[in-house]
This record gives sequence, structure tokens and C-alpha cells, in this order.
Amino acid sequence: MLKNLNRIANNPMKHYKDEWIVQWCQDNGWTDLYIERCNNFWAFPPGAVMPEPIPTKVLRTIKAENGLTCEERIWSIAAVIATMIAAGVTYWLRCPIPMVAAFAFNAVTVAQLEVEDAY
Repeated sequence: MLKNLNRIANNPMKHYKDEWIVQWCQDNGWTDLYIERCNNFWAFPPGAVMPEPIPTKVLRTIKAENGLTCEERIWSIAAVIATMIAAGVTYWLRCPIPMVAAFAFNAVTVAQLEVEDAY
């Protein structure tokens, strides 16, 4: 259990599918895409001799066009289901602790859904 928690904590949520970035690079003439770490993409712009990070503005546009990744959808659905279950258990037990746990889970989920700028 602890091993799984460490894996989740150390691996940030993927906000972009690799296919989205590859497609943008092909459409715009960027070559040799390199994924440095999760959500941090580098490639050679047209005519460049050094790789550059994919601009944040481009990443935001790609995200707006394509929406949520599968991982983001799973986390969002899990948060809604956890809240509904917690509400039922809270009513049944007449105890607020399940709702508090659901709130904590939702806070973590929302924090992971936040897209951070790479630089």
C-alpha cells in the first residue's frame, strides 16, 4: 500500500497525451520530440540547431482543443463517486467523517488536475 502511495506521489498526472504533442510538432515543423519528464516537452523548432521547450501558450491551446486525458477523467469520476458514497455513508452513520475523507480526496484530485507551467 505504501509503495503505491509513493508511486502516485512521485508521478504527476499526465495532462497531455503524447500523440497530441507529436501531432502538433508534425503540423508545425518541429522535429525530434523529447519528453524530458511528465508534461515537459522539448523539440527542435524549424531551422533550429538546439531543442527548445514547447511553448506554454501552445500547450494551453492543445489542452483546450483536446480536453481531459484518460487519467484526468478517471480521477474526476473517482472523486464524484467517492463523494456520493461518502454522502450516503455519512447519512447512514450520522457521522461527518466520511464526508471529511471525501473532501480530502477531492482536494488532492483537484490539485493534481491543475496544469502547472513547466517554466
